[in-house]
Amino acid sequence: MLHSRARVMATLIHNATLLPCTQGMEVIAGGWVQIEGTRILALGAGPAPIVPGAEVIDAGGDVVMPGMVNPHCHLAMTLFRGLGEDVDDRLVRYILPLERRFVTPEMVAVGTALAAFESIEGGVTTIADMYYHETEVGRVLDRAGLRGVVGQTIANFAPPDHASIDEGFALAERLVAEFAGHARITPGIAPHAPYSTDIPVLARVARFAEANPGVPVQIHLAEMDSEMGWAARTHGCRPVEVLARAGLLRPGLIAAHCLHVSPDEIAQMAAAGVGVAHNARSNGKAGRGIAPVEAMRAAGLPVGIATDGAMSGNTLDLFAQFAPVAMFQKLLGHSRACMPAREVIRMATIEGAKVLGLAARIGSLEPGKEADLIRVSLGAARQQPVYDVYSTLVFASLASDVRDVMVAGRWLMRGREMLSLERRKVLRDVLQLAAHFKAEMQLIDKERKNQ
Repeated sequence: MLHSRARVMATLIHNATLLPCTQGMEVIAGGWVQIEGTRILALGAGPAPIVPGAEVIDAGGDVVMPGMVNPHCHLAMTLFRGLGEDVDDRLVRYILPLERRFVTPEMVAVGTALAAFESIEGGVTTIADMYYHETEVGRVLDRAGLRGVVGQTIANFAPPDHASIDEGFALAERLVAEFAGHARITPGIAPHAPYSTDIPVLARVARFAEANPGVPVQIHLAEMDSEMGWAARTHGCRPVEVLARAGLLRPGLIAAHCLHVSPDEIAQMAAAGVGVAHNARSNGKAGRGIAPVEAMRAAGLPVGIATDGAMSGNTLDLFAQFAPVAMFQKLLGHSRACMPAREVIRMATIEGAKVLGLAARIGSLEPGKEADLIRVSLGAARQQPVYDVYSTLVFASLASDVRDVMVAGRWLMRGREMLSLERRKVLRDVLQLAAHFKAEMQLIDKERKNQ
């Protein structure tokens, strides 16, 4: 049953461990935050102001912090979670045939609804998505009350929603037209990767972005050894240079992965105003390597923490990413001092917002910014004692510790009760599609056995 009173005009949260996630990453004990409409009006420490008519919430010492930002995902691929997990050729054997047969607007809506539910439960309030039938993704995120950057994928491998590059661009144009000026959904374009588009298409994407100011571009970049080999064979260079030749190294580019980038390429990307979406868990699970995150950030590149799709990393839970993000950099630098916990939380909030070009609106708790915030309980035994709240969040907290979620002044979850999505319907639709997937996989295995 959906909650009928999803929005109040004024809210006052007090007695909180307040993490504004501004430059100093300060911790405000006994903090309060006042929300009016969709925005933060004021915040501070000590006695909270009296706000007539406001909903007053005693946080009981819980953490109140900005809603987290996931800057790279394939939301509808929740439907592929755990599918063919231990099969070496699962991409060719299962994933691609299932996508060709089942990826429709309806399937994308179902998978995105499940992803939105999971994201809200884990305290993620803004998501950058790139997949197919992306107008459906935007619509579902809008109905769920989330904030999203939605990019229409364009590729040359006969994807499910366009038979030609021209059709892909037409879909991107429709996406931009539908969500132009939307308060929470930012439309964009997403060339899949350098090797699946190549320079002429990437140059066309750059022209599209120039003709549509404020439209972000998402791409997989320098992710795999095979990609590096393709760039060397085809163009005698590396993937970052491929983008540079196409004119696509530009502000508004969201580059996912970036495992294989040199110091010179990092400097080049930073000078161009690129943002990076770091996917530690999915990269590690695939054995692809460790991205030089500290080197990128030291050069001035904003780097956010992303989940990738649930087919790759299995979860859209940012808390599950935190420890790998920290530990991989510690391993890379051979030191406990690498990637401090507070920097992990910075990447999950204000820095992730910078990657998406949204830092002026979200990512920190400041007067005038959008009221996107979450409340995280510190009451579990595994979290005690709390010496450093950032360390507790990164290494001892779980997504299930998120109690409340607000986006633009609207409660999406209160006390773990979902207010913007109906759990029974979401799961019913998912299980129906999963049954079709299972049946198709059995047919694939049967045909393979008979060959």
